Amino acid sequence: MRRSIATVSLGGSLPEKLHAIAAAGFHGVEIFDKDLEDYPGTPASVRRLATELGLTITLFQPLRDVEGGTRAAFANALERAKRKIGVMHELDCDTLLLCSNTSPESSSDIAQQYEDLRTIADLAEQEQIRVGYEALAWGRYVRRWRQAWERVNAVNSPAMGIVLDSFHILSLGDTLDGLDKVPLEKLIFVQLADAPGMQMDVQQWSRHFRCYPGKGQMPVVSLAREIDRRGYNGPWSLEIFNDSYRAASVQDMAKEGNRALLWLEKQLNE
Repeated sequence: MRRSIATVSLGGSLPEKLHAIAAAGFHGVEIFDKDLEDYPGTPASVRRLATELGLTITLFQPLRDVEGGTRAAFANALERAKRKIGVMHELDCDTLLLCSNTSPESSSDIAQQYEDLRTIADLAEQEQIRVGYEALAWGRYVRRWRQAWERVNAVNSPAMGIVLDSFHILSLGDTLDGLDKVPLEKLIFVQLADAPGMQMDVQQWSRHFRCYPGKGQMPVVSLAREIDRRGYNGPWSLEIFNDSYRAASVQDMAKEGNRALLWLEKQLNE
């Protein structure tokens, strides 16, 4: 298992996070753009530090509110995408996370959504990166991974696939039924999070109460088994939004996260 964790999962400065992640035994790290905004150095210096620590930068995220936006909003999103890709080149990262649009002003016109995603995919292909499209559980028109796959399949670009996030899938009570229909090369990235069972707004649930696999009540192991059975061989990455995790010791939480993935790997091998 190639173990990765998103920087948003931990507290501290970006260098503190990278040092703790490497010391805990992770192979890779997702860089969240807010961490770069708060860091006084350059993306290239982050790349050098990650390399010195033996970490691969597995993903840069997020690119938001793209497909089906107003034409002015889409033009803005395209410029944001270009800037983010420039940062990715400095980071030596080849995978960008694109979240499904949440804007109430976005269009339900699926042909327009296809066209916009195809434009992003064409840009990605030109820049020799990949885009992983993720269905947010509170997306405006794309909330389930099958809806994301429908659009990625229609775009039919070698530069675009889907991201499977356990929280977004399981919080809606969804399953991975039908995953066998998705070509393996289109499974770009896997993000893992557990959560306690709660009756509340799904976005607030996601933003404050995620936890490491095995620490909540979601069937994360069963979902991971399905992904593993499909033959996925990319990074398995923790993406945890939790106020108490970020307030705790960055070293302790990084170690606990790595232990959670080692525990999950053991479950998959049983």
